[in-house]
Amino acid sequence: PVANVTITPSPLAHQVRAGDNVTLHCSVQVGSAPVTFTWLHNGQEVARGPLLELKAIDVAHLGTYQCMATNQLGQDRHRVFWALSPELALEVTPGSPWVTVAAGVSGALLFLLLLVGVIVAWDMWHRV
Repeated sequence: PVANVTITPSPLAHQVRAGDNVTLHCSVQVGSAPVTFTWLHNGQEVARGPLLELKAIDVAHLGTYQCMATNQLGQDRHRVFWALSPELALEVTPGSPWVTVAAGVSGALLFLLLLVGVIVAWDMWHRV
């Protein structure tokens, strides 16, 4: 199954000028071929393939990007595996010609960490 999906922006700089082009590359560290890549912008599918080219960055490009990698295993190809990358955010500072490209932690991961903290606290409370 696919795992460890990552997005690498190009250029690698955290800030690019509005109007510049940015290419996002999606890859997996684990997964048998063929792997299919689907790009999400603010949760909506926008493209397929390992590269997402954003031409002339402007406010329409702002938001979060994720890449979903899928593959199929077995002779019948009925078992589909998928993995989702952490979010990558494109943000613009008002009044600035710079666009910030920031790799963030997805909300699901933060929720999971919070849940683990609550479980540990509950366990400690009941041991007292």
